[in-house]
Amino acid sequence: MITKKLQLNDSNETLIILGPQDVYLRELEKEFGVRIYVEQLPNSTSLIIKGKQRAVSKVISRIESILKKYYEMTDKSEIKEEKGNIITEKIDNDIIYITEFGEKIKPKTENQKNYLKMILENDIVIAIGPAGTGKTFLAATIALKMLKEKRIKKIVVTRPIVEAGEHLGFLPGDIDNKVDPYLKPVYDVFYMLLGPEKFHIYKEEDIIETIPLAYMRGRTLENSFIILDEAQNTTTSQMKMFLTRMGLNSKIVITGDITQIDLKEKASSGLLTSIEILKDIDEIKIITLTNDDIIRHPIITKIINAYKKWEERQR
Repeated sequence: MITKKLQLNDSNETLIILGPQDVYLRELEKEFGVRIYVEQLPNSTSLIIKGKQRAVSKVISRIESILKKYYEMTDKSEIKEEKGNIITEKIDNDIIYITEFGEKIKPKTENQKNYLKMILENDIVIAIGPAGTGKTFLAATIALKMLKEKRIKKIVVTRPIVEAGEHLGFLPGDIDNKVDPYLKPVYDVFYMLLGPEKFHIYKEEDIIETIPLAYMRGRTLENSFIILDEAQNTTTSQMKMFLTRMGLNSKIVITGDITQIDLKEKASSGLLTSIEILKDIDEIKIITLTNDDIIRHPIITKIINAYKKWEERQR
């Protein structure tokens, strides 16, 4: 058994290696069978790594590789500054997150930039728009950014359980097994941003929680980023219940598409009523994303427009 000490250069490196609530360190310990301790001094942060020589060497190599990859991802158009053996570069202002796979996430339209600005500057934001405009994806991305920066401690994503044609009761298993397929679109977002393995670790550690809306009753969520997805399928009473779950130092983002309401009484949608009820509260911002903000396959816009014309003819 050996012990090695690895000093980190600044707070950015500390965040990258430790992760929210030190979850990245736990991943390294589990993967290599070592113990890692954080030594925090007034002017420096170091990692104390204990284990078999080969395992410790692999951990140090992995950490150096992570830091090198991080600095290589920054915007190469900015002035570079030497720091030790690593080149540090300023990140492009538009980049809000870099995924586990190295993809840089940034808003692609002016409306999306306004949406992100609203989220950062306000406690509650309601985003309305068709599929593919990045409503939930961008909200999840900002949530992970805030988690990484330790501005929040937890991400909660919830959805109302309203079947669109199929019935959950016919699915096998207990309630969790029945609900998981319904929350799969939410999982897909985090798979893309974190990768499946890291996402499942976050779920096990309760850093990211994905639950049906009905399970939110009676809770107060502090230091959290809370996303209500598919809000067009809430009732007015469900929306009121959800909004009152908000605790101190938390943000709420509500997303929905008013053209895809699956409730029997479409006019009873909690999303529709909330727009009218909450419109005069300054701390709550409402933004509408349009077909011009769709960032999926270009044919999605044509499909949405075709259905819109057909629905108008039916009416």
